[in-house]
Amino acid sequence: MRSVFNFFLFTSLFIALCALLMIWQTNQLLHLDYPHCTFYLFVFFSTICSYNFHWYLTPGTYSSSERLQWGERHRTMMLVFCGIGLAGALFYFWQLREHWMALSGGAFLTFLYSAPKVPHKTFTWLRKIAIGKTLFLTAVWTYVTTLLPALVANLGFSWALLFFTVHRFLLIYAICILFDYRDLESDKKEGIRSLITYLDLKNLNRLYYLTLLLSAVAAGLLGPETTIPVIATLMAPVVITALLTRKAQHNPSDYLFYFVLDGLMALSALLHLLIYWAQA
Repeated sequence: MRSVFNFFLFTSLFIALCALLMIWQTNQLLHLDYPHCTFYLFVFFSTICSYNFHWYLTPGTYSSSERLQWGERHRTMMLVFCGIGLAGALFYFWQLREHWMALSGGAFLTFLYSAPKVPHKTFTWLRKIAIGKTLFLTAVWTYVTTLLPALVANLGFSWALLFFTVHRFLLIYAICILFDYRDLESDKKEGIRSLITYLDLKNLNRLYYLTLLLSAVAAGLLGPETTIPVIATLMAPVVITALLTRKAQHNPSDYLFYFVLDGLMALSALLHLLIYWAQA
């Protein structure tokens, strides 16, 4: 069972499904009308491609990380998944080609996150950009799961879109801060700068908790646009992330980070889906 779970988690199937849940929630909250299934499949294959590409470039030799050790043993598998993901992403990109500019923006942001790991001087300079790693990852997740569906659906500005985007961006940013804190030593070895390189723990915690607070405020501002139970689902991951902070700062477990914390990004969407099914 552990091998099956590791396969599901470390091939990035789990995080790809989280992305689909988050997009489903965006569709529901903003009442978006566009070819949902085609877009879901485009994002699913793109996520599989980008994450396996990222982890293939991440060295696992001499690391105690279970994920990196798993990747070191299954490098060929990661390349296969990357290839399958790329083929699927291109196929569904063609079906959504009228939105090529918006889709290309997501692809560019995704590449920026992994680019510093590419062993070529053209890209390694990105390692020196302050706080780039955190912002790139937060931006791409927010863009692909929130703004991109709205752009594909040709939705104009709305307060619901603004508040929901801010809520999701800040929640993901807070979670990324925990990842950066855990990865401090490995990032230093690779020459990759992140926010915590410049902030001590006290100021980092201030920024972290302020980010969570503002995420909760943005969720509350969605009150006139949706129901109280849905607002509660948005608040749930904010509260749980705050409660898990100390544990995350002292426990570098891959399962805590890549299953629990990554899963918190999609928790509100899962709870929202359960409410939707209960009302159906």
